[in-house]
Amino acid sequence: MSESTAMAQRPADAKLPTIAVLGGSGREGGGLAFRWAHAGYPVVIGSRDPARAVTAAAALNDELNRAALSAVSLNDELNRAVPGGVHSDPAPAPAGRADAPATRPLATQHHAVVGTSQREAAAAAEIVVFAVPYSAQMPLADEVADLLAGKIVVDVTVPLVPPRVDRVQLPAGGSAVQALQDRLGQAVRVISAFQNISATHLRDPHYVIDCDVLVCGDDADARQVVIDLAAAAGLAAWHAGPLANSVATEALTSLLIAINKRYKVPASGIRITGVPGRDARKA
Repeated sequence: MSESTAMAQRPADAKLPTIAVLGGSGREGGGLAFRWAHAGYPVVIGSRDPARAVTAAAALNDELNRAALSAVSLNDELNRAVPGGVHSDPAPAPAGRADAPATRPLATQHHAVVGTSQREAAAAAEIVVFAVPYSAQMPLADEVADLLAGKIVVDVTVPLVPPRVDRVQLPAGGSAVQALQDRLGQAVRVISAFQNISATHLRDPHYVIDCDVLVCGDDADARQVVIDLAAAAGLAAWHAGPLANSVATEALTSLLIAINKRYKVPASGIRITGVPGRDARKA
């Protein structure tokens, strides 16, 4: 995949929803926030310590500005090298994945990321991402529950139990994300996604992440919204069925950690194969 197809965006005239990343000062949350902001989404990061969120947002904005300048410089070089300039028409939508948005050149403009408290971030957004450790998942849910009705909540939680994080240790109910849905109630559409994506390369906008996103949820429309978010972050994503199936994606993370340790790699991943058009999508 070329640099120009590493990120996806909606048409320029479409209003993008605001995304709140709660836990956005951490590596995983910060990496996802970076990719979405780079793709043009308004992003607010929340933290238990608002000052920490402000500092993290400032660091993200510095990186985003550098990435934008780099993209402009590269486009200028290509325009000088290619007669007639570089075409910016969107590439075809990836085959093999329903309703996949078309990919477009990397963004050179972005909204400034804002840092604030968890509650203020959740109140400001249409889509709220939980990117906190398992031990903080339910306390966070209780803190912001009254602000989530009618919204999509994307839960990245993995029930890791230190120090044996390379061993599957699921909670008594099976899925940590299903437990979140039960806690928040049906007025909130909870979607499970991104548990298997390593934070290692998320803040490099030109790096193609070699791992698919499995998206589980009981609302198919909400799943599609999250699949579109994954595409905006340069990730291939798949409808993986109801929220109950999240138990498998949560467990997979410990397997990947074990593989990372055994083979001394930072970011092993998974790919879905056997779907018609998969090879064309990878071209």
